Amino acid sequence: MNKPLTPSQAMNRAAALCARSEQAPGDIREKLMKWGLVGEDVSHILLQLTQQGFLDEARFAKAFVKDRFAFNGWGRIKIAYQLKQKGIPGDVIDEAMTAIDETQYRERLTELLQSKWRTVKEREPRAAWTAMMRFAVSRGFETNVASECVKLVTRVDAEDD
Repeated sequence: MNKPLTPSQAMNRAAALCARSEQAPGDIREKLMKWGLVGEDVSHILLQLTQQGFLDEARFAKAFVKDRFAFNGWGRIKIAYQLKQKGIPGDVIDEAMTAIDETQYRERLTELLQSKWRTVKEREPRAAWTAMMRFAVSRGFETNVASECVKLVTRVDAEDD
C-alpha cells in the first residue's frame, strides 16, 4: 500500500472482506493497521463491523473448528492453539469445540492413521508405533485418543495380513 486508506475506505474494504469469509477480529485489526489506520479509527471500525454483524468471534471460531477438522485433519489441541493465536477467548474456543462429534473425531484420526500406516508398517514395531504417535500428536490429537486409535489401526492391519 502506497497511500493510507481513509476510515471510510477501510470500513468498506473490511466489510467486503468479512462478507466473503469469516474473519477473526484480530486479523481485521492487523489489516486495518496495515492500511494505515491507528487507535481510535481501528477501534471504531471494529465496533461497527461487530454491530453490523460482519464480525463475530463465536461464529468465526465455529467455522474455523469445522474447517480445520474436516479439511486439514487437525485435532482439538492444534485447533485451540491456532484460535488462541488469533486472539479468540478460551470460553469461545471451548464452545466452538463442542461442534466436533467424538465419534467423527476418532474416525477421522483413524482414517489419517490408516493412511500413515502404509508408509511405516515395514519398520521395527516400536519405531512404527512411535512414528504413528508422533504423527497423531503433531496433528493436534490428544495422546490418549491417539494411543487408542494407533492400537486399533495397527491391530486391524495385522489381522489383514
